[in-house]
Amino acid sequence: MPSSLWRIGLALGFPLGYTDQGLRELVGPTVWGPVYLIALSVLTEVAALLTLGLVQRWGQVVPRWLPFVGGKSVPLHAVIVPAWLGVAVLSVAWTPLLLWWATPHEDMTDLGHTVVGLLYLPLVAWAPLLAALTLSYQRRHRR
Repeated sequence: MPSSLWRIGLALGFPLGYTDQGLRELVGPTVWGPVYLIALSVLTEVAALLTLGLVQRWGQVVPRWLPFVGGKSVPLHAVIVPAWLGVAVLSVAWTPLLLWWATPHEDMTDLGHTVVGLLYLPLVAWAPLLAALTLSYQRRHRR
């Protein structure tokens, strides 16, 4: 959530740790830069909410209010295959952030560089935590 809120702030034109030039380069001159930042934030939050299905009842049984499928069991592979794919995608996307502080960012202020690193640090833990949840779900629901 912190990194998503930070990206939305950037999309709205707040520098949030970037220099003025750095913000212009990041967001770009068209509407697509802000749209991308907001879409990435929404996608990140949706993926995080879907993770709850690994520990909530709706990850085992489809909620009754859904037409046609409500009340039916969720197939094991319909949960674990996307979850393991998510682990792979998150590993590729966020693990490089471990090197954030070793990488210079001339387009950011010193304070901004530190704050952004702290905002994104939880994302590094997302892949291994999702892997642990997925493995737990898989073990609990073996058929």
